Amino acid sequence: MITRRIVLHPRTREKLQRIARRCKDADTRVRYRIVLLTADGWSGKKIARALGCSCSTVSRTLSRWEIYGQAGLIDRREDNGQAKADDLYAQTVRWILESSPRDFFHRRPTWTRRLLIRTAADFTGVTVSTTTMSRLLKRLKVRRGRPKPDAPCPWSESARKRRVAAIHALIQTLPANQAVVWEDEADVDLNPRIGFDWMLPGTQRHVMTPGKNVKRYLAGALDARTDKVMWAKGERKNSRLFIDLLKKLSATYADKKMIHVVLDNYTIHSSKQTRLWLREFGQKFRLHFLPPYCPDDNRIERKVWREMHANVTVNHRCRSIEELIAEVICYLMSHNRKVQGRVRELRTAI
Repeated sequence: MITRRIVLHPRTREKLQRIARRCKDADTRVRYRIVLLTADGWSGKKIARALGCSCSTVSRTLSRWEIYGQAGLIDRREDNGQAKADDLYAQTVRWILESSPRDFFHRRPTWTRRLLIRTAADFTGVTVSTTTMSRLLKRLKVRRGRPKPDAPCPWSESARKRRVAAIHALIQTLPANQAVVWEDEADVDLNPRIGFDWMLPGTQRHVMTPGKNVKRYLAGALDARTDKVMWAKGERKNSRLFIDLLKKLSATYADKKMIHVVLDNYTIHSSKQTRLWLREFGQKFRLHFLPPYCPDDNRIERKVWREMHANVTVNHRCRSIEELIAEVICYLMSHNRKVQGRVRELRTAI
């Protein structure tokens, strides 16, 4: 590659540097930097390595500078005429993304760029390339994420809000000689949950799965005041697992006059075994059931289980269920240590 020399007046150099700093288009900014680095005496190959572009890009940019000056650095796509992906087209794509492909009589249940192009063309008569659609989706700040599974709550919205508000009012006005916990169960599978991870270009991370899945279960309780977690583990998610947790709560809050447990409507929470145990040993317990199919209203679901899966079970490489359970318990203990640290800091500040 032939080394070229450019001499810039100090004012011209300052002007180009100022424009390069303020330029939002990455390709245009690279062209300005090519000219500036060439004026500093850099070779074309050195510039290409530093900016991550090809030598032909450097050569083509310098030729445009020699012929047209600063005008040669401007993006020439402005001469292509009116943009296809105009504001009306963008609004149409945004409107399409508010619905599922099935709403537009497609068999595929998820959107792809090509399917978006076909659907938008039916309403606008404009067909764009997949590259243009990618730029438009980025401009609209559209993200590609996992849908959230949901189930309809049989209660009315007003009834659901009243129940949740009553539970929060209980927590806010709770006497010092009583305790309240959020309770829920979690499944721990030896078969790892597959989640997002950072990977190098051209590579894909592999996660080994067992030939046969093995499961363990945790019943957990999150203290509504301190965020401390208590748990019981078992091989089956049954009434005995829930009763084991109640026993642990009874020992933990032995000095409390009453223990309020906020929980969902899973069958083990109201089974015959659970009712008999509460009648015989659980006089200090009060169960407060959340509206059906409303996991977001249960704080332990968001505060503990979601983070536990993200930090332990997703893409895990444990070879046995015992090793995985040990990792889960280690995470829960770490959570409690952080909570105790925050409590000590608050007491010190007071």
